[in-house]
Amino acid sequence: MKKLPDISQDVSQWYNEVVYKAELAEQSPVRGCIVIRPYGWALWENIKSVLDARIKETGHKNASFPLLIPESFMKREAKHVEGFAPELAIVTVAGGKELEEPLVIRPTSETIVHYMFAKWIKSWRDLPLKINQWANVVRWEMRTRPFLRTTEFFWQEGHTAHTSKEEAHEEALLMLDEYVKLAQDYLAIPVIAGEKSATERFAGADATYTFEGIMMDGKALQMGTSHMLSRNFAKSFEIEYQNKEGVLENPYLTSWGVTTRLIGAVIMTHGDQKGIIMPPRVAPIQIVIIPIYRKGSEEVVREAVQELYSKLSKKYRVELDEDDSKSPGAKFYEWELKGVPLRIEVGPRDVENKSVMVGNRVTGEKTPLELDGIDAAVGGMLEAMHTELFDRAQKRLKDHWKHEAKLDTFGPAMDKDAGAYQTGWCGEIACEDKLKPFKGSIRCVLKNKSFDSCFACDKNSERDVLVAKSY
Repeated sequence: MKKLPDISQDVSQWYNEVVYKAELAEQSPVRGCIVIRPYGWALWENIKSVLDARIKETGHKNASFPLLIPESFMKREAKHVEGFAPELAIVTVAGGKELEEPLVIRPTSETIVHYMFAKWIKSWRDLPLKINQWANVVRWEMRTRPFLRTTEFFWQEGHTAHTSKEEAHEEALLMLDEYVKLAQDYLAIPVIAGEKSATERFAGADATYTFEGIMMDGKALQMGTSHMLSRNFAKSFEIEYQNKEGVLENPYLTSWGVTTRLIGAVIMTHGDQKGIIMPPRVAPIQIVIIPIYRKGSEEVVREAVQELYSKLSKKYRVELDEDDSKSPGAKFYEWELKGVPLRIEVGPRDVENKSVMVGNRVTGEKTPLELDGIDAAVGGMLEAMHTELFDRAQKRLKDHWKHEAKLDTFGPAMDKDAGAYQTGWCGEIACEDKLKPFKGSIRCVLKNKSFDSCFACDKNSERDVLVAKSY
């Protein structure tokens, strides 16, 4: 099988090939769209399962809203339509006839959700209203890359309404915190959380909060966002409720979401020259069992692996690879490419010794384990692998993270070699725009302030910012 491109020389080409070779996705006949194959969808389902449980535990309920939205809805909030106009896909003909009003294929669902909120919210007793949906959306992207940026993608989008600005703000930050926990506790990806600059805000929002990952090549990836919409959309969609004093008010709104881009983040954070490395807590397959036959011992080994599979599959996601058309070496290559955390090899001598050989995808080490107590032993190995992956990514983040005071110093370096730069900013758009020639942008505004002056001018710095190239 052809080797992957050299990851140390061309991460982008390595990424594009590993996505397809590892059978996470396949190209589709529609530009910018991909077919997510069962292995990739299983990863998304595991991520979804973790997050969906937390969404429900924090008081939200799932619902489903239409894929098609009247075009007039998009025009009700001026900044919103302006922000999404270039990305809209619009249906003008259906059933063989031209539609009286064109329909937009949802790029996001604020407009249709808030239309329904106006019907459902009449009294302060109806609040807070906390809704989430799992859906697909379409944004007509010019430059696409599987999972990282596609025309159609899958996500969850939460939408809430509150009586006070303080409560809505707490909601936006609560969900941002849940996203950070998802990234770090399950995907083993250290992230930086902060507020977006005004130019990077979600169209129509008062504030946008983000969590950013720094990928192996030093570029930033926006992994998800949480928006404080305030009352803008509520006024546009005439959402009104009677408060406790009998006065009509508009509620404060939020929205927040993460997408299948998280799959791309996993690949770009944990991969190596052999392929993907799946974080154990969300890996579609945590353990693969590979029987190694010798002439005359086939039945003994077959019985042993079946028994081992039955035992381990009660606690873990296990695959038993009994494909006789492939050599053990070919199987090792395939499962390493797909990033399965643990590989258990079982041969006739292992059966005789009541032990197995376990290969660790993260460290590359092979460890003999006795069959007695193996279920607990592999559990410990999987947990240690999560910690090892997170620590590796954390070290890489620190290696990429630099503190620089002035753009004329870090701009050329960022343009050439990427990297994440903490620096000061006066808050003015004119200075922010000076990052563009170096292909950089403000990824988020940080909480701390360690620089006295702006990176692009001599004015006082308001806050530190994280600057980087991005996907």
